[in-house]
Amino acid sequence: MAQRKWQLATVFWQKIGRLKDKPRMDLAAPMGYRRRSMSKTERDNQSTAEPVDFGFRTVAREDKAAMVRGVFDAVADKYDMMNDLMSGGLHRLWKARMIEALHIRPRSAQLLIDMAGGTGDIALRAQKRAQKLGTQLSAHIIDANREMMKAGQKRAAIKKLAHLHFTTGTGEAMPVPDQCADMVSIAFGIRNITHRDRALREAYRVLRPGGRFVCLEFSQMPSALLQKIYDAYSFNVIPPMGGLVTGERDAYQYLVESIRRFPGADKFLSEVEQAGFARAQYEQLSGGVAALHMGWRL
Repeated sequence: MAQRKWQLATVFWQKIGRLKDKPRMDLAAPMGYRRRSMSKTERDNQSTAEPVDFGFRTVAREDKAAMVRGVFDAVADKYDMMNDLMSGGLHRLWKARMIEALHIRPRSAQLLIDMAGGTGDIALRAQKRAQKLGTQLSAHIIDANREMMKAGQKRAAIKKLAHLHFTTGTGEAMPVPDQCADMVSIAFGIRNITHRDRALREAYRVLRPGGRFVCLEFSQMPSALLQKIYDAYSFNVIPPMGGLVTGERDAYQYLVESIRRFPGADKFLSEVEQAGFARAQYEQLSGGVAALHMGWRL
């Protein structure tokens, strides 16, 4: 009898041991099913359902792109003029530094893709730089906003520029092949893109090995006092100025709010690195009012 009990006990503990070695079942799942990790498509679909910031408001993620297009439709004709007024002309210095950071080289058949390039301001400056170096630069401007691109096409026609192409598209899914570009730029556009991570991965996708990514965007100032002064100017001066010049005060209210919502330079740098860019770094401009983020596809 004692031997029988010992045999039963041994069988019992052997079964327990085998159960310990088995993968644990998800108790929240129906019996017989194990929870699997989500695919990239499923994660993207889940993120699409989450709300996002539109300035200081929270909106449905799928609505943001159309709302941003509405903002830029309203101010397209006077967008570049307002950049001069808002920054006191400083944006010209920032963009000049951005063009230097692209590392345009005196060689043939270079291609620049300008994401959210709208009025073609960066592409035109890059072409001018290439001409000084005695080289040819083709620029492909991709923007979701047709009104902004119409303004750019008018400028290009007046200047009689060639090798400048405008295409309707989004930063999250650019209609160009893999590894086709030598440089990718985006100026004051990344904060308006709904899926910033996808746009950064797209920039990486379209660059050839050895290609350069440069992003110019407003940032957060390292000094709390300076940030407070800057915020006072942004919120009390820029929207009324925008209303006076363009008749669209609300559009510029959104723009200053979106600047305040955008992450600081260090956090955005980590996003650039996560997209795959090597030797990523940033440079603060005008005391941190803006920042230039750069990286390479190696």
